[in-house]
Amino acid sequence: MRNCFGMLALGLASLWGPQALAAKCGGPFSDFVSEAKQEARAKGFEAGLVESFFADVRRDGKVIKADRAQGVFQLDFTSFARRLISNDRLTKGLSMAKRYDSVFDRVEREYGVSRGVLLAFWAFETDYGAFQGNFNTLNALMTLSHDCRRPELFRPQVFAALELFKQGDFSPTQTTGAWAGEIGMVQMLPQDIIDNGVDGDGDGHILLKTSAADALLSGAKMLKHLGWRAGEPWLQEVVVPQEMDWSQSGLRSQMKASDWAKLGVRPRHGRLAGGLPASLILPQGRKGPAFLAYPNFRVYFEWNQSFTYVLTAAYFANRFGGAAAFDPGAPEPGLAGADLKTLQEKLARKGYDVGKIDGILGAGTRAAVQDVQDKLGLPADAWPTRQLLNRL
Repeated sequence: MRNCFGMLALGLASLWGPQALAAKCGGPFSDFVSEAKQEARAKGFEAGLVESFFADVRRDGKVIKADRAQGVFQLDFTSFARRLISNDRLTKGLSMAKRYDSVFDRVEREYGVSRGVLLAFWAFETDYGAFQGNFNTLNALMTLSHDCRRPELFRPQVFAALELFKQGDFSPTQTTGAWAGEIGMVQMLPQDIIDNGVDGDGDGHILLKTSAADALLSGAKMLKHLGWRAGEPWLQEVVVPQEMDWSQSGLRSQMKASDWAKLGVRPRHGRLAGGLPASLILPQGRKGPAFLAYPNFRVYFEWNQSFTYVLTAAYFANRFGGAAAFDPGAPEPGLAGADLKTLQEKLARKGYDVGKIDGILGAGTRAAVQDVQDKLGLPADAWPTRQLLNRL
């Protein structure tokens, strides 16, 4: 199964500068390509190199279709996790950990990133390298740059790919990957490769498609660059009391793990990291699974912006460390699809910023739900229910 969610490190957009934020988009594609060539030459790339790079570029309608059809993110956490995590994936991951033990030792020694963290990303992004995507990378990046939904994200990646082409590590006709332009076993965008690529096997090239050592070390370096803290946990399953101030849950609130313990939150296994700040996450409300998220958990959002994906990846990383399967609890039925869109519309009319009306329970919708629940005197656990929709 291809799980092309990609390493869309949106947090890196601030590094691309004001010129990227003013990126042009739309219009005839041929004109757009001509403007890209002109910009490339202005950036100092040799004219012949530019012409060779853009010679066969095409707009790919399948890329736009993939960008608009990410319905898997509408699943609740338990359903999403069960879809992505299987015994086969766990068993294969443990086998890969043994196979590349020396690489993971180096990852942990140099970057402080647990092997479980990278194994989870490796599994979800490409099934350990088996399915890396067959979209032409340059066509994907140019198509998404031309599309006016997120040109500021993708246009700088075109010129990063041009730099990789100049270095001999990218082919405009042969390099393939995910629909969103990510390349290799852990799916990195071209600028991420330039900034954090590591020649792990010492062959003089950074080839994330064919070298597991290059891919894993590059992924680890990127996580450290994004703020990963060595030797600290990222996520821990907990058991919550039947009653507490649920408005304190969610990523907007933090307190020391020891303070959560005073409120009746206890670890399902092991001990809480008492001195670390943590947020209480209830992905399906107070009656569903519960986790404490430590500072490293927030780094995951620089890899992918989806709350459900991030939580599932962090949990799967724990499984590689020996953690038991999470307790799904007995959550109240939530809203999905058209009902969740209706709720988002109602919240938007009340002035809440829920982002796109898409039926996805993202961070903005969760925050709005929790605020409205609190105002209506409902348990403010950020889980949208039929009761809440009816009250609105």
